[in-house]
Amino acid sequence: MRIDVLTLFPEVFERFLSTSIIGRAVARGIVTVRLTNFRDFATGVHRSVDDRPFGGGPGMVLMCPPLIDALESVEATAEGGPTRVLLTPQGERLTQAVVRDLSSVPWLILICGHYEGFDERIRAIVAQRPGAREISIGDFVLSGGEPAAMVLIDAVVRLLPGALGDEQSAESESFSEGLLEYPQYTRPRAFRGLEVPEVLISGDHARIAAWRREQAVRRTQDRRPDLLESDN
Repeated sequence: MRIDVLTLFPEVFERFLSTSIIGRAVARGIVTVRLTNFRDFATGVHRSVDDRPFGGGPGMVLMCPPLIDALESVEATAEGGPTRVLLTPQGERLTQAVVRDLSSVPWLILICGHYEGFDERIRAIVAQRPGAREISIGDFVLSGGEPAAMVLIDAVVRLLPGALGDEQSAESESFSEGLLEYPQYTRPRAFRGLEVPEVLISGDHARIAAWRREQAVRRTQDRRPDLLESDN
């Protein structure tokens, strides 16, 4: 899989892309991540990428020319159409179902905003390619799209074949089946008066599977009942 990130701050991705599961996936060639600073496509003495909004108001808005020029330059480096993703609090909520969809495409371009957001024409142009999406990682405001891009990359890459040491891990984690994950335990069997449930050391795999399913449903009912009402 190829992932391109358009960002004003490519340096914030360096440690992220060389660490843990993501780092191993990059090293193995499972995913290639390329970073493009769209300020490199700005013109003028100050290489400005933002300006004050028409009509007045606080803050600065990202301008069309540098970002769209960067996007089209990246897309010209390979054949085939990428899936464009605009990272914005106005987008659809990122869920495991969305992550699964994105993990199935060969090429993603993630566009990180900053300042007070995008010129609306950027949205219109991004949306011209089939399959383009606007995605939000939650109902809160970030200083830029970089943290959101890292969240999305992490969630997508762990679903790619070979990215995890145990391929069953991704299947049993929270949200993969619309449920929160069941409780997990490891050694020691007793710690400060808290015991590992007997069923987990029984060796009865059918009982263990039933217990885990029951616990997952119960935990979801208690903590996220909305998941039981959704298709995600």
